[in-house]
Amino acid sequence: MMGDMPNERLRPIERRVLALKEEGVPDSEIARRFRRGPRFIEQVEELAALDGRDAKRRRRRDGSLRPVERRILTLRERGVSTDELAERFRRSPDFVARVERLARYKLRRAARR
Repeated sequence: MMGDMPNERLRPIERRVLALKEEGVPDSEIARRFRRGPRFIEQVEELAALDGRDAKRRRRRDGSLRPVERRILTLRERGVSTDELAERFRRSPDFVARVERLARYKLRRAARR
């Protein structure tokens, strides 16, 4: 079924599941090997066949921020202190400061390109 699709766009688990299916291994055996249920194996096959989902495209581009980085920057720009954010995110103030520094670094680096 999937022999005509390029494998490089698939994630490793999808490539392995599809290879096993092409070898004729039953879904129940593949599920056992991955310690999942047969429905999971069916879903992997279905999702691997969808258009528009490409493992390589989903990788983060330089400068793209994670949700926590965006949120921390937004709140810091509104004047929320690192201590308040640390309490809100249930992390240390050092963690919040590191995330903020990394996010600002990513934005500066992306702006240079």
